[in-house]
Amino acid sequence: MYSCGQIWTLTRQVHICIIAIFISSVVYAQVRYSIPEEMVKGSLIGDISKDLGLNNRRLVSGRARIVTEDENQSIELNTDKGVLLVKRRIDREELCGQISPCSFDFEVVLENPMELFRVTVEILDINDNAPVFPKKEIVLDIVESAVLGAHFMLGSAVDPDVGINTLQSYSLKPTQNFNLKEQTHPDGSKYVEMVLQTPLDREKQEQLSLTLTAVDGGNPQRSGTVNILINVLDANDNAPVFSQAVYKASVLENSPKGTLVITVSATDADKGTNGQITYYMNHITDRNGNLFTVNPDSGEIKVSGLVDFEKDKHYQLNIVAKDQGGLTNSCKVILDVTDVNDNAPVIALTSLSSTVSEDSMPGTTVAIINVKDLDSGKNGQVNCSINRSVPFKIRSSLTNYYTLVTDQILDREAVSEYNITVTAADNGTPALYNNKTLLIRISDVNDNAPRFDQGLYTSHITENNTPGVSIASIHAKDADWNQNARVSYFLEESLINGSSVSSFISVNSETGVIYAVRSFDYEQLKYFEIRLKAQDGGSPPLSSSVTVKIFVQDQNDNSPQILYPVQSGVSLVAEMVARSADVGYLVTKVVAVDADSGQNAWLSYKLLKATDRALFEVGSQNGEIRTSRQVSDKDAVKQRLVVVVEDNGQPSRSATVNVNVAVADSFPEVLSEFSDFTHDKDYNDSLTFYLVLSLAVVSFLFIVSVIVLVSVKVYRWRQSRLFYKSNGNLPVIPSAYYPPRYADVGAAGTLQHVYNYEVCMTTDSRKSDIKYVRPCSVINVDPGATDTIQKEKSVNEDKDIISGQVRYSIPEEMKKGSFVGNVAQDLGLDIQRMVSGRARIVGSGSSHHIELNVNRGSLIVREKIDREQLCGKIAPCTFSFEVVLENPMELNVTLKIYIQDQNDNSPQILYPVQSGVSLVAEMVARSADVGYLVTKVVAVDADSGQNAWLSYKLLKATDRALFEVGSQNGEIRTSRQVSDKDAVKQRLVVVVEDNGQPSRSATVNVNVAVADSFPEVLSEFSDFTHDKDYNDSLTFYLVLSLAVVSFLFIVSVIVLVSVKVYRWRQSRLFYKSNGNLPVIPSAYYPPRYADVGATGTLQHVYNYEVCMTTDSGKSEYRYIRPVSQNLVNVDPNGTETMPHAEKEKNVADDSGSSMSIYLR
Repeated sequence: MYSCGQIWTLTRQVHICIIAIFISSVVYAQVRYSIPEEMVKGSLIGDISKDLGLNNRRLVSGRARIVTEDENQSIELNTDKGVLLVKRRIDREELCGQISPCSFDFEVVLENPMELFRVTVEILDINDNAPVFPKKEIVLDIVESAVLGAHFMLGSAVDPDVGINTLQSYSLKPTQNFNLKEQTHPDGSKYVEMVLQTPLDREKQEQLSLTLTAVDGGNPQRSGTVNILINVLDANDNAPVFSQAVYKASVLENSPKGTLVITVSATDADKGTNGQITYYMNHITDRNGNLFTVNPDSGEIKVSGLVDFEKDKHYQLNIVAKDQGGLTNSCKVILDVTDVNDNAPVIALTSLSSTVSEDSMPGTTVAIINVKDLDSGKNGQVNCSINRSVPFKIRSSLTNYYTLVTDQILDREAVSEYNITVTAADNGTPALYNNKTLLIRISDVNDNAPRFDQGLYTSHITENNTPGVSIASIHAKDADWNQNARVSYFLEESLINGSSVSSFISVNSETGVIYAVRSFDYEQLKYFEIRLKAQDGGSPPLSSSVTVKIFVQDQNDNSPQILYPVQSGVSLVAEMVARSADVGYLVTKVVAVDADSGQNAWLSYKLLKATDRALFEVGSQNGEIRTSRQVSDKDAVKQRLVVVVEDNGQPSRSATVNVNVAVADSFPEVLSEFSDFTHDKDYNDSLTFYLVLSLAVVSFLFIVSVIVLVSVKVYRWRQSRLFYKSNGNLPVIPSAYYPPRYADVGAAGTLQHVYNYEVCMTTDSRKSDIKYVRPCSVINVDPGATDTIQKEKSVNEDKDIISGQVRYSIPEEMKKGSFVGNVAQDLGLDIQRMVSGRARIVGSGSSHHIELNVNRGSLIVREKIDREQLCGKIAPCTFSFEVVLENPMELNVTLKIYIQDQNDNSPQILYPVQSGVSLVAEMVARSADVGYLVTKVVAVDADSGQNAWLSYKLLKATDRALFEVGSQNGEIRTSRQVSDKDAVKQRLVVVVEDNGQPSRSATVNVNVAVADSFPEVLSEFSDFTHDKDYNDSLTFYLVLSLAVVSFLFIVSVIVLVSVKVYRWRQSRLFYKSNGNLPVIPSAYYPPRYADVGATGTLQHVYNYEVCMTTDSGKSEYRYIRPVSQNLVNVDPNGTETMPHAEKEKNVADDSGSSMSIYLR
């Protein structure tokens, strides 16, 4: 693309030319500006952003910058405004000398994406330099006989400007004797000669003074002058003549000083001194004045300075030959500099991306390289290359520019960085070259998943471990770098024995250390597997998983358990050995088990104590107790053995059992000898309290029972007194006073119907009460009914049962009426179907928590659900139920509710136990070292998951520098050496906090005594005392018990005396009556009693059959023991009175019939 335009300003004309070339992924373009020299700093050169079609944001984001080879950079780029400004004053003559046009180049580079723009700035000349002559004064010696028209070389003035601003003309004053003639050198420069127009006369004027003025063409015009002093000499009529008007020669650059370039030669026809010629160089400039010299005598031109082809390729010298008479002549010497390959290529980085992503596609630009060689021709032709075996290549773009691009797919894990050597070599002989090394780093892409060191991890942990202890450590490596290689470890969710794996194991996400969340019990869990995931920090992240097998090792944490003989609070004689027992007689066998396994469960038995060790022995393996010798009469009856059962663990655990053995031949002998086996007299405070309380309660119940018994006795006594006071004239009692539902067997018409209940009793039934339980509702079917029961039609015959499962997940503690789910929508049912089908919930216990709103088809919470109460530690916590619809029946839709745990339980402190009285819990010796374990705070949380993860920290302390608390295990240890200056009384407040959101906490007070002896603790902790009212309370309860027991004893004596007196009075009544008992109405007779005196009061025998209804359960039917010891018996046939002699016999024979009630 090519575009060209012009920009005009008040002071200058700026030409803009833009060339853009698109190669690969890099954009190239060219812009040209023209500005005058000597512009002040900050002057505007051009709007680069507008000229290149870029916006200012692109310049800023692309980090636009100027790249130039000039160390003294003259131009700067303002990226905010997108303009080029003058950085320092530009002198065209200093920059380019006489070269025209004068310009310099630089590049503007942008990144992301890479863009390269070449900018050319042309410096326009202004008339800032006046013509200057090399010498302040020119002295000429001219013979007076000089012919008219003779030429005298005056040289030329030097004007650094170019074009119209450079030297244009000369003028001479006065002009009486000489005129000026301007001449032009081949390079275009002008010089002036003075021509004699009137003869000179030394005798008239020996010396002439002229002024030569040089004028340029600038505006304003500038000029320079020089004085010409002419000495008039005597006649010399022949001027020197060169053999050639123009000499040409070549010189190698970098030729050493003194190298002969060429020899010029001139001859003079005069003789003598007028024929002696001297040579000198005229028109000396800065370019050639210091590079070449001419021998004044021989005319040899030699090198006197450093000839550099790169600065000047051609030189022109003006050699003047002058004789002694003052006549001169000149010639031109043109010298061509031959280039020598003396400049090595120069490598410059225009742009470099030091970091390349490993997923970059081939052809991605990495760097732009500028290569230049100041030599010319083949010496200046440069070839650029890079080292082999790297996934990069270099290719040419613009002139002297090369692009370094990727050649294949990169892999940072294989090679993370490359040292690329760029070699630039010219075509000279010998060739010169230059190297530049580029360090290219490959940036990482997350293309590698973490890899574990092992395919399977195995770890062992001893049971009863401390929660938070480290079990194992896993490690995974990621071949990527930095964040992509940062590996985090996570526990994959699974179930162990129905509980979430997170309740057993936790893993440090940074280090991969596996911790035990709980204490393991080998007897409950011997082995389990977990899956751990390693995930890197890339985006998207990559992960891999590994299996960890954890074996729980048994620890001797269970003492042997004695199964036989069974131990109780009272130690009785367990076994009896006859005195005739032989050696080896098996007395008994101690049976024990151990819940541990392996050698921890190997049990051994031995006799710890015995009344007579020589009499008994215990089998170490089987626990059999046998006699070790013959039992003799001298052996004591009482034999007490203490057998210890010990396991084989390290350290071992044991249990003891007391075996009481009686050496006797009869049981009475045993009782008489073992009367002194007493109870254990070690009572604690709580037992004493409960015993006293039990004594008071039992005493109270006993008193109430006695009072009731006395009341009954008094009531019956009053009834019997009624008989004596009536004198036979008892009132008639209407039938309404009969016991309810009793039948009149004499057909008196009192009760028209007979209600028959089949009740079977024995003669001993009067010792207890007969109670009737309220019957349930029963539907009876008439056997004679003719109706036919229709068989219910199965729903499955008409319609398929809907089957499926719907799951809902809700948090615990939701309010009553909270929405659970739209079951109608989830099952694809409409509301009318649910209403018509009388939809309901069927499931054990589910109706307490969830109810179905049929009108809306939704499930709502019926009452708050407590996950801990419902499931305990089981995770996940769920319950299921079914939704049933009728007409037709649909019963296979299972709804499953998952209860999510909420942090609604604070940690509970198990140890140390807090009570109303603050006591010293632990004692620490003053010699305790750093890390001494004082005690351990044990706490649990009813929640699950991370809501149950507990952390411990020290909230307050008497001396915070003395103690520290383990954040994971709650262990309180000394953090420094205990000293004598530490106070004895130390009070710690430990806070236990769970990991819920929001977290909940609990605090516990721990009192610690720093002392070496217990008396010291007592003297200092006088304020930490037990309850001083303990003895007083114990005395009170003992006195109370004594008073209650005494009262019960007195009441019992009184009741016993009263009963005896009452029975004595009843017996006296029979003897005093002499057989003439008063007539008693039938209403006052006990059932089935008959009037044997035939007084006519009772004309018939009344047989009362027990008739009861279903409401009889509201009352009790009792037999009352008769008062009189002399019973009046009724003949079973009811027609005769039996003699007293046969009474006892028939009563014994017919007791069953007389006391039984049968259903007729």
